[in-house]
Amino acid sequence: MLLKNFTALFLFVTSFSVTAQQNITLEEIWSGSFRTSGMDELQAMKNTNQYTVLNSNRQTKSTQIDLYDFKTLEKVSNLIDTKNHSELQSIDSYTFDKTESKILIATNTNQIFRHSFTADYFVYDIPTKNLTKFTDKQIQEPTFSADGSKIAYAFENDLYVYDVVSKTHLQITTDGKKNAIINGITDWVYEEEFAFVKAYDWNMSGDKIAFIRFDETEVPEFSMDMYNEGLYPSQYVFKYPKAGEKNANVSLHVYDLKSNVSKKINLGDYNDFYIPRIKWTNEANTLSVQVINRHQNNLDLHFVDANSGNTEIVLNETDKAYIDITDNLTFLEDNSFIWTSEKDGFNHIYHYDKSGKLKKQITSGKWEVTNYYGFDEKNKTIYYQSVENGSINRDVYSVKINGKSKTRLSSKTGTNNAIFSPNFQYFINTYSSAINAPLYTLNESKSGNTIKEIVSNNEAEEKLARYNVAPKEFFTLTTEKGHELNAWMIKPKNFDASKKYPVFMYQYSGPGSQSVTNQWNSYNDYWYYMLAQKGYIIVCVDGRGTGYKGAAFKKCTYKELGKFEVEDQIDAAKVIGNYAYVDQSRIGIFGWSYGGFMSSNCIFQGADIFKAAIAVAPVTSWRYYDSIYTERYMQTPQENASGYDNNSPINHVEKLKGNYLLIHGTADDNVHVQNTMKMVEALIQANKQFDWAIYPDKNHGIYGGKTRLQLYTKMTNFILEKL
Repeated sequence: MLLKNFTALFLFVTSFSVTAQQNITLEEIWSGSFRTSGMDELQAMKNTNQYTVLNSNRQTKSTQIDLYDFKTLEKVSNLIDTKNHSELQSIDSYTFDKTESKILIATNTNQIFRHSFTADYFVYDIPTKNLTKFTDKQIQEPTFSADGSKIAYAFENDLYVYDVVSKTHLQITTDGKKNAIINGITDWVYEEEFAFVKAYDWNMSGDKIAFIRFDETEVPEFSMDMYNEGLYPSQYVFKYPKAGEKNANVSLHVYDLKSNVSKKINLGDYNDFYIPRIKWTNEANTLSVQVINRHQNNLDLHFVDANSGNTEIVLNETDKAYIDITDNLTFLEDNSFIWTSEKDGFNHIYHYDKSGKLKKQITSGKWEVTNYYGFDEKNKTIYYQSVENGSINRDVYSVKINGKSKTRLSSKTGTNNAIFSPNFQYFINTYSSAINAPLYTLNESKSGNTIKEIVSNNEAEEKLARYNVAPKEFFTLTTEKGHELNAWMIKPKNFDASKKYPVFMYQYSGPGSQSVTNQWNSYNDYWYYMLAQKGYIIVCVDGRGTGYKGAAFKKCTYKELGKFEVEDQIDAAKVIGNYAYVDQSRIGIFGWSYGGFMSSNCIFQGADIFKAAIAVAPVTSWRYYDSIYTERYMQTPQENASGYDNNSPINHVEKLKGNYLLIHGTADDNVHVQNTMKMVEALIQANKQFDWAIYPDKNHGIYGGKTRLQLYTKMTNFILEKL
């Protein structure tokens, strides 16, 4: 049975077999001892064949933006160094204007939610070396107009325009109000689930700004007590639409800077809808707008005439389950556009003319396009990333826009990602695998040939080789029901097949996610290596519902989150428990967020299989989670009550037999601590014993200071004691 269920891809290198062995410690992991080198804030220029990187100078304790040549990799110049500007203590991020003669620099960043933040901003004029702080306020999402003469930005839910020449500010919306009206910045649920913050866009001529207005007046509020700020706890209150509850009313507006008039755009007869993307086309007065219904299974791409306000639907896409939103929409010089879609069962690239007529499906096959890099107009070539070389790997490809002459540009098996030069002559490739630390190389775009190594992490590989660890082994696990699932295993370095080992399983399992990937270690991986040193086998299995194996595999969990995913983890544990070297009475499971939802369900519904489970920041009922994410996969609780309740771990607590550790941060704006409190009460009323830990004022990531060290120490001790 062991070999029958394995399609073995054992990744092993002799560098792991060394004489001087050490043990990994949690202190090393969470002090950053295993951190790898990279290229911070790497940006390809648009007008010259160059790129910029944010570098730190330890000697001068300064930060600088350096300019490099793509062809030679030589440093061309230092664009700015904070040591020469006393008013600028650091550079957190930066963007260029279209001419790349000015830089917007963010400093003193204050995080709001996952993606959003406020910061102090400066404008730096490269030719004159003049640095200007153009507002004393902490603002959001400033962006240059096309000619660089103006900067739009958001402050306290309103939009403003700063004139760089006259140094004047124009407020273009006036009704912004906390927890009521937001202009040009997304609300919480859009930011988290549609993954963007800047809900406005300049047109090509710089005389119009399109923006989304959010009226969240009727959205229910959620409050979090903050305990460490003073004698009395303070309360943070924000709008959070849970599944089935009222969403913000969204509307689309275009502000004309010539007439100083704002126009509301009538998108048509929609009821309860989202605007997940807006983007100006290459025609200065044509705006593209994506509108999707609340079920997220019908998407319309509108072209809006910004002068008349007239709209036309140029593309419609429907799905029996749901449609994922991407940033791959790209307009070419003739205003035809690139679009990616799963409509043939796998995510592929399509080319439409400016009226929305399909010109060509450019890629096809039973594999997924995972990233779209861009289009070289001169050579009529598209560059993209895909899983053509196996669903756990990523490679870089080129293909002609007519779908011919496809070329694999990355040569090493693992995870490859690319940043292309402006003229698409070169690309910087980032490569890693389970046994190869991140490697940055300069590559030629026609053949993919490596020209020069930029950054390697040989020291990280050598350091790991000094520890008593064995690399991940990738394989395909086949359940008794016949489902073939990607998996990896980490064994103790001194593994003895005649012995019996306890197993600790990790998974995430969320829709479209992937945990079994052939790439270099995360912080958790080092923890797993540490546990393997202590005699545990670590296993990760991607069950049904996870991504990059086609729409059918991913969307089979529609309206039943937690049903097939839990079934697959339980079935996988049964298969693993039958391995001759596994102690089937000592199998545990761990997960964070969706993974915590899963690990909770597994120890309850798989009570005879799992001895222990750790759930960190878990959803315990999808009734408590946000509207956009939950309804995409479940519809509303009003429509699908059984789907919500039958798969909720709260409703299975009476089955608990093993050891259960429940962990949450009280300031988790994403998966509210309410989930854990409801679970705790259910366990109490079922008279079940369990362990739990609450982290005051910590968000979904549960970090800060010694927090992660303390958390992982707690989880390690729990595993050692209970498993």
